[in-house]
Amino acid sequence: MWISFIGMGLMVISAVTIYLSRYKLKNAFLKFISALFAYVCMITGGLIMVYIVFSGPS
Repeated sequence: MWISFIGMGLMVISAVTIYLSRYKLKNAFLKFISALFAYVCMITGGLIMVYIVFSGPS
């Protein structure tokens, strides 16, 4: 159960961070770093969700 909460939290963090990098930040370096962080969080959260779905009921 806790690992699924972590996956959902990473998805929320990635959504907020990509919003910040696209619309709020003006510095190109900070945009790149925040977008990179967001995509890493999204990929990690997605992999956690795939693991949870395919592991089945316990």
